[in-house]
Amino acid sequence: MTSPARRTDRLFRIALLVKAVDGAAELVGALVLLTVPGAALASLVNDIVARDLLGPPDGSLARHFEAGTAEFVSGSRTFAVVYLALHGVVKLALVVALLRRWQPAYPVAALVLGVFVAYELYRATRTGSVLLPFLAALDLAIIWLIVREYRLLRASRPHR
Repeated sequence: MTSPARRTDRLFRIALLVKAVDGAAELVGALVLLTVPGAALASLVNDIVARDLLGPPDGSLARHFEAGTAEFVSGSRTFAVVYLALHGVVKLALVVALLRRWQPAYPVAALVLGVFVAYELYRATRTGSVLLPFLAALDLAIIWLIVREYRLLRASRPHR
């Protein structure tokens, strides 16, 4: 039987893996958005909506998807690429620092994820998204694991 500390450590490593995959996906997304022409993206979205892959073509999800694509194609592309790239780089850098148990990274990671949570909740209230509160709750759980690991790390190291 594993101890609670060992289970929490395993959860912490899984959470870091999730953040690493998330960060890598954001970087790949930024690269794709940077290289795929807007017309090709709009065509892909039209095909998805026409095939009812998001529910009925006049449904809420399809309308949000089309509106977001139209906004992206019309000019907010740079923001999306920079936003995704920065998020990806920050997340991957923090994951590497936490895996190396670099103590100064723990408070920074908790703070950065706290900012992400605030932004996710803000965007959820503005867009009505049901996914963003879920992601915010996941980030809050990861913050808790980071703080717990930081306390354990500090307690196990001799004070200078």
